[in-house]
Formats: sequence, C-alpha cells, structure tokens
Amino acid sequence: MRMDIDLESIQEARNFLEQAQQAQQIIGKMSQHDIDQIVHGMAQAALKESGRLASLAVEETGYGKVEDKLTKNLFSARDIYESVKDKKTVGIISRDDTNKVWEVAEPVGVVAGIIPSTNPTSTAIFKAIIAVKSRNAIVLSPHPAAAKCTKEAADILQQAAVQAGAPAGLISCISKPTVAAANELMKHQVTKVILATGGSDMVKAAYSSGKPAYGVGPGNVPVFIHSSANIQQAVKQIIRSKTFDYGTICASEQALVVEKSIKRKVKQELENQGAYFLDDYEKKRIEGIILINGRLNPKIVGQSPQKLAELAGIAITDDCKLLVAEENNIGKAYPLSLEKLSPILAFYVADNWQEASATCAQLLELGGLGHTAGIHCQDEAMIESFALEQQASRVVVNSGTTFGGIGATTGIQPSMTLGCGSYGNNISSDNISVEHLLNIKRVAYGIREMEEAPAVPSYQQVANVVASNGPNISRDEIMDIVKTVLQELKL
Repeated sequence: MRMDIDLESIQEARNFLEQAQQAQQIIGKMSQHDIDQIVHGMAQAALKESGRLASLAVEETGYGKVEDKLTKNLFSARDIYESVKDKKTVGIISRDDTNKVWEVAEPVGVVAGIIPSTNPTSTAIFKAIIAVKSRNAIVLSPHPAAAKCTKEAADILQQAAVQAGAPAGLISCISKPTVAAANELMKHQVTKVILATGGSDMVKAAYSSGKPAYGVGPGNVPVFIHSSANIQQAVKQIIRSKTFDYGTICASEQALVVEKSIKRKVKQELENQGAYFLDDYEKKRIEGIILINGRLNPKIVGQSPQKLAELAGIAITDDCKLLVAEENNIGKAYPLSLEKLSPILAFYVADNWQEASATCAQLLELGGLGHTAGIHCQDEAMIESFALEQQASRVVVNSGTTFGGIGATTGIQPSMTLGCGSYGNNISSDNISVEHLLNIKRVAYGIREMEEAPAVPSYQQVANVVASNGPNISRDEIMDIVKTVLQELKL
C-alpha cells in the first residue's frame, strides 16, 4: 500500500535525523585539524569512486553522459574541496584588532540536503563536504529516480568519514525517498537548515517548511554574442558548455542572442562545429516534445540530440552535437524560449546591443530571474553595460556558462548550488558554500563611550531666554507662544 511506503520512509527520515543529531553534537566539539582530516578523507574517497558513481548515475537515471558525470564528481571532490579545505570553521576565525571584534564560527546543526536526479552523485558529494567542513551532520533526500546512486555516494562518504575519526550517522541518505519523507526531513524540529536543489515544487516546499533554506531557481540562461566577440572561440565554448552532460546543469546556455551584423558568421561557425539548424517543420516537431501539460518533458532531459530527434520523428546525422532553432518570440507559448535541460538551443537575432540586452532580460524574466547570463565580447565598456542591465546573480564573460556559473572556469566560488537572490525568490545570490552553513558569533570590546543626547530645554527655560531678548510682551504671552511652537515641533 502507498501509505505503508510513506510511513516507512517517514520513520527512516526520523531515525536518520536522530542519529545525525547525536553525530553533530560530537563533531561540533572537534578541532579544526580533526575536521580537516575527516573532510580530506571524504574527498579522497569520492575521487577514487567518481567513475563508478558516474556510471551508476547514468544507468539509474538515463540522464547525461558517463564521462561528464565523472567530470562533475571530480569537480565536487577536487575543485570544491580545494576551495574550502583551508577555510577556518572552528573557534575564532578572524580578529579585527582595529575595531576589537572577533568572529567565532559555530555549526548550524543538522542539515537536510535535497538532491536532484540530474546531478545525483556530484551534488551529494558537494553538500556532504561543505556540511562536514562546517561541523554539521547531513541527511540527504534523493530524487526517487536516483535513489540508489545517491545513497551509494552517501555511504562512500560516511565510511570514509568514520575511517578518519567521524561518528556514525554523520552522513546518511533516505533509501526509499517519497514526498512524505522529504517533507518530514525538512519540517522536523531536528533539522536546522535546508540545502534544496531540485525542481521548483521541491524548492518551494523547502521555503514553506518554516526552516532556513538555501534553494535555487530555474536557469533559463541567455547568452549575448556581441559583434566584437572572437566568434570561433565563443562557439567552441558554447557548444562544449551546452552539450556537457547533455545540458543537465541549470547554468547551461538556453538561448543565444546574436547581433544581426554577425548572424551569418555565427551560424556558419555553429554548423562547422557540429550544430544542426532545424528547418520550420523540424522546429515544430522539436517544440512538440519539450513540454507535457505545460511542464518540461522529463523524457528529453539529459538526452542526446539523436535521441531527441528520434522522439520528435526527425532525422539527423550521428555526429550532430546540438540542435539549434531560430526563434523570434518569448513566452510560455514558445517552448524554445524556456529552460530545456537538453542539447536544444534557441537562436535570437538583434539589430543592436540594446535590443540584444533587452531580449536577454526578457528570457531571464520568463524563467531564469537571478540565475545566470553570459556574454562573449572583447569590449570592456560593452560588457559592463550589459552586465549592469541583467537581473542575474552571475554574468559569465567569455566562457561557457555551465562551467563559469559553477566556478570551474571563473573566479566565482565553486559550487553545485547557485543562489538566485531576491530576483528568483532565494535568500542568497551566492554560490552556496561552507560559510552559508555557519553561525558567526561576534565578540566585541567596548572602544568608545555612548554620547548622551543633549537635554531638551523646558518651556520655562526657553521663555526666559525669549523674554530677556524678545519684544516687550508679558512672560505669560511668551510661554503660550513657546508651548505652541514646541508642540508643533513635537519637542
């Protein structure tokens, strides 16, 4: 019975939370050295098992490519680890000798980690590393379509953590995920913070749980190719980025906006590098498979161009890397203008940079506010003008947005959870990392005396001054005038 499955999964979530709470109380008292040893052990184990976890993820979900899943696992186990390994997360982490303020790091407690089916093992590795580095325990709730591979990743990390001195129950994963279990995990009193990566419904549930939550919005990423761009290099980066893991990273390009003066060159270069431009008939066929009942069709997510063509009933060559369709319209009635999470790219043409910028802004407003935008351009003033106009938390310049957005090819904090700020109804516009899972306590010395407010003169004092310097009127008349003025001034 369905109810039995829900009850079983809820009880499992409760059990894991109880274990996590006990583990967190232990790890919360560990030294920086001990924490760093545990996190190092976790990262090494994840590196060693990255290939196997990648294969498991593709086998279970049917999304993406093994080699790219491997790259994502390595990014989490290596790049993200390298970005946090030297950060102080225990005790006094900074001292401001001028203002006499110390900052003290404290763990937030037990973290609930919601894991998506598109990045089921790399996101698990990432969230576990930043949670433990900040001395928190974590319970993962995987997507039902990726339950086995996510749990395997969690088990590997937990085993490595224990071998390095961590307590049991530090990292766990619900084995039979249900909506009921995820809700229990997010709303339970033991849970202190939620890291929510997944569909919009799950992120909304996280925000409505009553707990602090770092959620992410959709990434309908527009990319402007300016007339000054190195077109060959820009196209190479875009194709590599958009086809990576067949488009399953939310920071991947969804639409190109190209200046009219370079349209022909860009189109030719895209075709030279493996993109296929759909004709009107093929475009309609592809549009027909993007949505089901107004929502993204899960059958197209993370699929190859050849699989997409098969689903749409059209023919393409075996070496085609990317499907591209020219589009003029933006809106929910035009599927190509939406986030597609697959190697399908919309192609817009603009008369000038102002029109291109406006088109990018419209695409973000349709479905990607606060997430990511991109620009390929050699004109610094143009880059600045474009960036200032876009409501995106990340504007990636001269790099693929997939890699630039997560911090793999840019100086942004490496992360697998990209906040969208208030634009996208998120609490943070940051790439989420260790610092978001810490409470910072401040020890502040007194360095100055509080100034006392000047005394407000009484009616009598003011009247005396006026009487001694004022016109030849009686004291009572002066008092009446002063009272009226001071009452009007609310003094």
